[in-house]
Formats: sequence, C-alpha cells, structure tokens
Amino acid sequence: MEIKIPTREEFRLVYERDMKSAFPPDELKPLHAIESLWDEGVYRPWCMYEGEEIVGCACVWQYEPGWVLFEYLCVSAPRRNDGIGSAIIQKLHEAERGNVLFGESEIPEYAEDSSMAARRIAFYKRNGYRQAFYDNTLFGVPFHTLYWSEREIDEKVLLEKHQSIYRNRFGEEKYARLFNIPWDISMGMPERVLWEE
Repeated sequence: MEIKIPTREEFRLVYERDMKSAFPPDELKPLHAIESLWDEGVYRPWCMYEGEEIVGCACVWQYEPGWVLFEYLCVSAPRRNDGIGSAIIQKLHEAERGNVLFGESEIPEYAEDSSMAARRIAFYKRNGYRQAFYDNTLFGVPFHTLYWSEREIDEKVLLEKHQSIYRNRFGEEKYARLFNIPWDISMGMPERVLWEE
C-alpha cells in the first residue's frame, strides 16, 4: 500500500463514497471548501492506495511551516476494522515528517455516539497522539485537542497555532461566533451549526 495525493476526480469519489457516510454534516467541510484550500496550496488530501483502489484517506491543512491541522481520517466501509486506519496514520507521519500534526476528536460525554467517540480517541492515542491541556468547540461541537510530534513541543504554542489557523481563515467576527479555543463546559454548550465560510 502507498499513500499519495489523488487526482481531483479520485478525491471527489472518496468524498462522496466515504467521507459523507463517515462524518456528520456539522463536522464535514463542504467539498468546495476543501477544493478551495487545495487550490491555494495549503490543503493535502492523502489517499491510501492498494493497487488502483483507494482504501482510505487523511486530510491535512497546513497553516504555516511546521504546523499541520489533521482534519479527517476515513477508511472505506468495506475495509474498516482491517488495520487500514493505523496504516494510513503511519504513512501520513512519514509523508508529513517534520510537522506537528494536531486536530480535534469529539469529546465522548457530549457526542451523539459516545462509545464511538471514546474508541476514536483511544485509536489515536494507540497511534502516538497525545491529548493537549485544552479542549475546544468548532461550529458548536466539543472536541478534545490531540497532537502528534516527533519533538517535544510547548502546548501553549500549540494553542496559539490552533487559534491562528481558524482566526486567519475566518476572520475575527466568525471566529468569535463559531469557535471556542480553548473551551470548557463552564463556558456553556454552544449551538451546533453547519460548516460555513
């Protein structure tokens, strides 16, 4: 198996076939938003190929050198629970060597499917991810912050990079309305909204 950047047509197939079924609408960027970032050269959808077949993908958004937001990991339905997810992560780490990968994983106690959310976090931790000291909400969905790095990092710097990627993309007004980085329950539960840009 190998990981590489797909063609647009291949990625559109993966998005429709796999990503739409794997992620709820309030957690999945619209295809046009992904393609816009891809056109800007800051988004990389890495697909895992087994021969000619795409069996999964991992999407990352590079805000600045050294810092990469790991947005989506998806395995095609027939290949789930087959070790493909871990294989994608290991290949992704090789492809993104030198970068800190960070992202969000839904907090089980606030998730619609709490057992799935807990399994997802356990999966990332088995694959070398650490949980940062802060949580966050994106579009009203509460997440733990997870990250992977070959080197020791200051989590306060991670927090700043996490805030910056969304603040710079969406602007101050939308950032204040749609994002809470950091967040805890004492701040209240925000209303869930669909992705907007």
